[in-house]
Amino acid sequence: MSKKLDPKEVELFLLDNLDFFESRESLVGELKFKHSSSAASSLLERQVLKLRDEHKNLIDLLTSFIDTASINEDLFNKSKDLTLKILESSSKKEIVKTVEESFSNDFNVDKCLLKFYKNKDIEKIEKETGLSLHKGAIHCGSFSSEKADILFGDNKIESMVIAVIILEKEIGLLKLGSLDRAKYLGDEDTTFIQYIRDVLEKKLAL
Repeated sequence: MSKKLDPKEVELFLLDNLDFFESRESLVGELKFKHSSSAASSLLERQVLKLRDEHKNLIDLLTSFIDTASINEDLFNKSKDLTLKILESSSKKEIVKTVEESFSNDFNVDKCLLKFYKNKDIEKIEKETGLSLHKGAIHCGSFSSEKADILFGDNKIESMVIAVIILEKEIGLLKLGSLDRAKYLGDEDTTFIQYIRDVLEKKLAL
């Protein structure tokens, strides 16, 4: 039969081991203290509350990291699948179909177009939109309905990403459009688009 702990012995043990709770923050969070107006008690309560807040913040941060890792893993897998499909494609027509379907279905893009133009057509688009479509250019943001109509044939597109693909005899435009005006306001998506653009340039140059 186990011996019942003497509270006095517990107290003496804790006094001899003041760092006991440092590695047991979750236990501290569960302790209950009698409310008191004394300064010592108030200080202790504040320390316990601080530990509880820090513990909660740590859990929230860890959860955020796990969620972000999950999102990044999903993006990596989808990017890998798209890259392999592009590399395995046997014609430009097949590449166009693969890219447009993948962005629409796998990446939830409202409208994706991969179009190819002659230099004179690109010059006309540059003049009408005011966008410089030189090698390496990527435009990201919310544009007027007139520009959306010129680039997508759809004035309902509210924000877009346009990536320029330079080939030997023509210029390609990878166009991603969203019905959400705030979707492509930042440049957080451009690294991924640059990667896909580079894959397309290499594949289409063969």
